[in-house]
Amino acid sequence: MKSKPVPTPRRAAKFWPALGFAAITGARATSGPMFLSDYLSHRALAPGMAGSPLRFLARPGVAATLKLLTAGELVGDKLPQTGDRIEPQQLGARAASGALVGATWYKSQGGSAFKGALVGGLGAVAVTFLTFYLRKSISEKTGFNTSAVGAGEDALVLAGGVALSPRPKR
Repeated sequence: MKSKPVPTPRRAAKFWPALGFAAITGARATSGPMFLSDYLSHRALAPGMAGSPLRFLARPGVAATLKLLTAGELVGDKLPQTGDRIEPQQLGARAASGALVGATWYKSQGGSAFKGALVGGLGAVAVTFLTFYLRKSISEKTGFNTSAVGAGEDALVLAGGVALSPRPKR
């Protein structure tokens, strides 16, 4: 039995949630879009999203696809042949992904998609560098393999995403 979408509560805050989604995106490129899409797919479409091309993130099928991509990223991140997240291609993907979540969040809250894209893109890039050097430093100082440190990073990303995107109460 399919449940009815729950109305999206009006949230005055645009900046901090957008920055939160951007932060988890900086750590794992698909995590921010996945959590935001899951959040939006369980709510009625916000009025500002109705005519927006960003509304695709509110579709349940997109949310499901992003969950698969995120699971793949969590595994792929630990492989030895995976490049550093600060390489131009990976950094660009994280910046674009951060801009997407920022723009979508702002738009869903009645704000400017452009401002949201700036917050999201810049936030994701900053956290990409922060998490790269933090992971490297922890690994060097503790002797733990970077993959083990990455697993801890995954746990923080998942906890952050759950905190940012609570399921509606039924």
